[in-house]
Amino acid sequence: MSGFDDLHPAVQYHVVNSLGWSSLRPLQEAAVSPVLSGDDALLLAPTAGGKTEAAMLPLLSRMAAGGWRGLSVLYVCPLRALVNDLEPRLSAMTAWLGRRAAVWHGDVPDSVRQRIAKDPPDVLLTTPESLEAMLMSARVDHQWLFGDLRTIVVDELHAFGGDDRGWHLLGVLSRLTRLAGRPVQRVGLSATVGNPEALLDWFVEDSRAVRRVVNPPVVGLDAVPEVELDYVGSVQNAAHVIARLHQGEKRLVFCDSRTQVEDLAVALRRNGVQTFVSHSSLSAAERRQSEAGFAAASNCVIVATSTLELGVDIGDLDRVIQIDAPSTVAAFLQRMGRTGRRPGTTRNMLFLTTRQESLWQAASILLLWDRGYVEPVRAPVLPLHIVAQQILGLMLQERQVVQHDLWEWLDGLAVVPGADKVLAHLVAEGFVVDDGGLLSIGPKAEQEYGRRHFLELTSAFTSEPLLQVLFGRQVLGSLSALSLVARPEGGPRLVLLGGRSWLVKHVDWRRWRVFVEATGLRGRSRWNGGGRTMSHELARAHHDVAAGSSPGGVHLSRRAQDALVDLREDHAFVSPGDRTYVVSDASRAVQWWTFAGFTANSALTQGLGDLLDGTASVGDLRLRLKPYVRAADLRAALDERREALLDARPNVDDAALDGLKFSSAVPTQLGQDTLSERLQDQFGLQHALGSVLREVQP
Repeated sequence: MSGFDDLHPAVQYHVVNSLGWSSLRPLQEAAVSPVLSGDDALLLAPTAGGKTEAAMLPLLSRMAAGGWRGLSVLYVCPLRALVNDLEPRLSAMTAWLGRRAAVWHGDVPDSVRQRIAKDPPDVLLTTPESLEAMLMSARVDHQWLFGDLRTIVVDELHAFGGDDRGWHLLGVLSRLTRLAGRPVQRVGLSATVGNPEALLDWFVEDSRAVRRVVNPPVVGLDAVPEVELDYVGSVQNAAHVIARLHQGEKRLVFCDSRTQVEDLAVALRRNGVQTFVSHSSLSAAERRQSEAGFAAASNCVIVATSTLELGVDIGDLDRVIQIDAPSTVAAFLQRMGRTGRRPGTTRNMLFLTTRQESLWQAASILLLWDRGYVEPVRAPVLPLHIVAQQILGLMLQERQVVQHDLWEWLDGLAVVPGADKVLAHLVAEGFVVDDGGLLSIGPKAEQEYGRRHFLELTSAFTSEPLLQVLFGRQVLGSLSALSLVARPEGGPRLVLLGGRSWLVKHVDWRRWRVFVEATGLRGRSRWNGGGRTMSHELARAHHDVAAGSSPGGVHLSRRAQDALVDLREDHAFVSPGDRTYVVSDASRAVQWWTFAGFTANSALTQGLGDLLDGTASVGDLRLRLKPYVRAADLRAALDERREALLDARPNVDDAALDGLKFSSAVPTQLGQDTLSERLQDQFGLQHALGSVLREVQP
């Protein structure tokens, strides 16, 4: 008997007659049994693999068979755009059973949210930050809203698992489970990851729960994708190539940054290409309009950052183009997975690299892919600042909590080493008031986080302060203050947003608003980047590319081949094998090419400070030595200090601690311990210490 046969008859009917499907996809078939059984599960499939239906078809069947009432299913997404994109599909599916789906996030009008709070839908789509805001709000009856909860679906789970948003999510889910007063099934949806079992264990937390990784082979993925690596030298040249190639097709172009998106969009329009733009600093209305315009058009391009990586539906695509390179193999697979959805089409990606460094990175990513490597998703260790945030959030949710019950609310976060010390610090500093074992929010929390109804406490990540950009009454998006610093002497101040130039008419710094009007002059905008660091595995792939390895299954253009020859000539000292290199040049500069990655190099920097040039920053691939240091000196120091290097913990200064959100609610030493533990890479460090050290003279 197939999984389809186990679905509720009403769901079966609509799969055939409303969706028009003759059968379920492999993941959807395989997911029916565990999801129907109430097991916790991780459903894995590439982009467009049918993950949403794989979760929702059996959940709708349970809803119909079990007579579920009230808000029974939460569907959590990492992005508001993804929530908005999924709502029509889930509304249509719930309507099969006479049920409702609704959306709750910051862009939803307050009147709509209040209606939801009074008359909950059967399925609610939201984000973790909006869930936190609901729990903290005095206007929401939490028990009424979440008392009927049965299942929580988390889409794009891999997007949460690798950073502190994941810990924040788990804390919120633990509090929701306690409000429900029953075990709540957890279903994670994810693209391919390198460690699915470990990701599911982290997501579920409860060791007693039955759990399943569902990852069936996907029909059609045995076809070899079309991947090409090209070297074009500049964004302007990339625009010329895109304008000439694949005319008549719909192309999604990914860029490294918002600045690069804007620059490329302008260049494409100058080349006569119909171009749409999507990135996080455009207003929601502007993004929706752009994405809808692209979905309806043909022979066009949409240029985006990673905002379009996570499953937002922009219609059928013919081609994905990457300017320069993503930072991981997983991101490459996610982006390439936007293509090849229609029968008879093939997954594809064209890399157009603009610098030697990005060519090197792209070739290294593709080499890892060719070797079958995908990064594991690992939650950051020691999330003590999230423990503090969750304690404060719980105080606002419940108003008063008996200390004995506190850790039961927080479940997995309760066992983080040092969690009890965080609570003691919150009480001692006045963030929390302890009245004979009855805990409540304290004056220090009001002072530190109370602005705008504790809005800052709803989010686990920090973001750059941005100025809202208005054209008349139309909100175009937001800009960094960096975009308003540079101004030609006596000339107009010009910015770029949405691929169009704007003349700045007035800046209201008090309200952080910028008023603009359209102009034909050339603008320019900048935003602070997040800063990418390189893993040990990717750093070693850089070594292998320099040593002559090339990815299989990838077409290298003549320009890319020539640029790789130049790259290898520039790094002619690199040879196959596990080696590091001390390289001197004619100017007496000495570089130690560790190919170890940023984290391992940070540890080496701390333990070898007397041998390193203190004016140079830590690199992903190399460290700068003092002019007199030779390979023999370095090897002797490594042998002598090996144990100390492996045992050492990086020093963390106050400036670094300021970058840890909620750090003021954590004892300074514990905050430093958190950052120190996160700057550990024992494998990369051991590899660097154990590799053959070769000296290269000019």
